Amino acid sequence: MTVSFSDLGVPRTLVASLNDSGITSPFPIQVDTLPDTLAGRDVLGRGRTGSGKTLAFSIPLTARLAGGATRAAGRPRGLVLAPTRELATQIAAVVEPLARVAGLRVTTIFGGVSQNRQVDALRRGVDIVIACPGRLEDLMRQKFVTLDAVEITVLDEADHMADLGFLPGVTRIMNATPKDGQRLLFSATLDNGVDKLVKRFLRNEVLHSVDEAHSPVAAMTHHVFDVDNADTKKDLVRTLASGTGRRILFMRTKHQARKLARQLTESGIPAVDLHGNLSQNARDRNLAAFSSGEARVLVATDVAARGVHVDDVELVVHVDPPAEHKAYLHRSGRTARAGSTGDVVTVVLPEQRKDLAVIMRKAAIKVTPVRVTAKSEHVLDLVGEIAPHVAPSAKQAAPAPSGGGSRRPARRGGSGATAQRGARQHGGGAARQHGGGAARQHGGGAARQHGGGAAREHGGGAAREQGGSRREQPARQERAGQAGRRRRPNRPSATAARG
Repeated sequence: MTVSFSDLGVPRTLVASLNDSGITSPFPIQVDTLPDTLAGRDVLGRGRTGSGKTLAFSIPLTARLAGGATRAAGRPRGLVLAPTRELATQIAAVVEPLARVAGLRVTTIFGGVSQNRQVDALRRGVDIVIACPGRLEDLMRQKFVTLDAVEITVLDEADHMADLGFLPGVTRIMNATPKDGQRLLFSATLDNGVDKLVKRFLRNEVLHSVDEAHSPVAAMTHHVFDVDNADTKKDLVRTLASGTGRRILFMRTKHQARKLARQLTESGIPAVDLHGNLSQNARDRNLAAFSSGEARVLVATDVAARGVHVDDVELVVHVDPPAEHKAYLHRSGRTARAGSTGDVVTVVLPEQRKDLAVIMRKAAIKVTPVRVTAKSEHVLDLVGEIAPHVAPSAKQAAPAPSGGGSRRPARRGGSGATAQRGARQHGGGAARQHGGGAARQHGGGAARQHGGGAAREHGGGAAREQGGSRREQPARQERAGQAGRRRRPNRPSATAARG
């Protein structure tokens, strides 16, 4: 017998909202948890990525707060903590339709953007705050928000917050909420200190586990493609990217992600990048382009492995194999979500085969490697129909010349179909994210984020993606190029022309 949302006790107004969104029947984690969460019990939910847990806590959050206390400035009644701003934004997209019919206001709080709008929303009064720990603590210290009225607290992807080193901040935030409030914690594993959070903050919790921790998704088909050298790999990756459906390509560093997205776009395959060095506006534009289909390919670092929830991603490609098995599973979880099917490809050079075998064994995935080229039958069958060639726009193909007769390199906050124009943010600072230079954001300083504390939210430890020094070209090269232009006003320097 099929169980409905109404059978589980979900209010009729929320059921109608779910139906309007095309959600008519619950997934297993929702069937298991909703009776307890709607009854006000603390719940520990363990489920693989893509299992439907966001809706599993969004429904009781909005249902139990509806018709409650009068809204007050800076005193939310519901709190959701998430490790990255991408995930916070995705959670808000699920919560907001339900909150709207329940008469509740929602706002997001995270670093990487000005705090002014967040402060304004808090002053007007909100019922639910969806936040990353760093910026939330900043606003708490500035007395813009207090958590003494929080009735329900949700910790989503607690294991990822532990991986990013956020647990001390999470503990301080949890200590600021009432002890008798309801707590819901969702995590794939209980290691790295997550078990201590459970013991400290959950009371008589009910454990619901849909799958074993870090279990692979049955609807995923895994492939390992062995290649002989870097040139063969490059041709293979372009072929894998050339299909008609959405696909995500994972790289180890943000420099390589940016480079590959640009190369694909210039070759007629619209692509955008996502990594920790982008401004929030650039991230939003790139994700919007990918979600709308303007760009079929998203080239991402591990920043996106937890925070991107886009439907109908048919293929995930590990262009660079991940460092460990958890990263493999979370990257792969961008496809085959919520009951859909999907394929996952790992491209392996000879020197990477031994390490990948260890990763696959720990991930409990059995797959036989296949030696391929871009024209192999295995590859062509997987790619299917080739999408039409899309000529890049002039803005994408070449830098636009600026005034005064000298040519300067175009600055981009993201590559591909939605290249960012000037990189100045918040009234100052160079903020050059493409090529050499300062990588300073928000008015100077090394990636300071409005009051400190939240630097790791800028994509979840963005500095670790770089794989080396932040400076791709010494600043003195740029100064030398400028000096050359002053000496020879009619001859742009080679440095400036190259960018």
